[in-house]
Amino acid sequence: MTFRAAKALLVLAIALLYTLIVFNNLTDYDTNFQLVRHVLMMDSTFPGNRGMWRALNSPAWHTAFYLCVILWEIATMLLCWWGAVRLLREIRGDARSVRRASSIAVAGLTSGLLMWLVAFLTVGGEWFLMWQSVTWNGQEAAFRMFAVLGIVLLVVMQPERDDLP
Repeated sequence: MTFRAAKALLVLAIALLYTLIVFNNLTDYDTNFQLVRHVLMMDSTFPGNRGMWRALNSPAWHTAFYLCVILWEIATMLLCWWGAVRLLREIRGDARSVRRASSIAVAGLTSGLLMWLVAFLTVGGEWFLMWQSVTWNGQEAAFRMFAVLGIVLLVVMQPERDDLP
């Protein structure tokens, strides 16, 4: 039962983290919007780099990208809350019901992993060359989030004792 509680509590912690992320992005919209804006404009990358043709300078693109990130965060947050509640409800259940209950948590954690890997490390970091910026480089934070989510996902996906041979 301790292992099941650990799974549920870790997913609850991620749900709380995403709740605060969403809260901050909604109540202090401009702070992270500026990160998105500068990354998309590529205005702090190395001078004369040959990738500047990729830059998006339209405020409409900046807003669309940022709103997509916030919606993705909201979806991840809701899936993690739902998954944590399901895990808590099945804490005394059999292995099959716990495995079924964990599917929503797995979906939420995977959603979060994909956001940090695709939106920040891949699109922001490599396509828009965010790694070249000293000021507007969110790759360390993205990697930290990716690592935390990945560790929690690995714990949640561990088989139940009565699943083992």
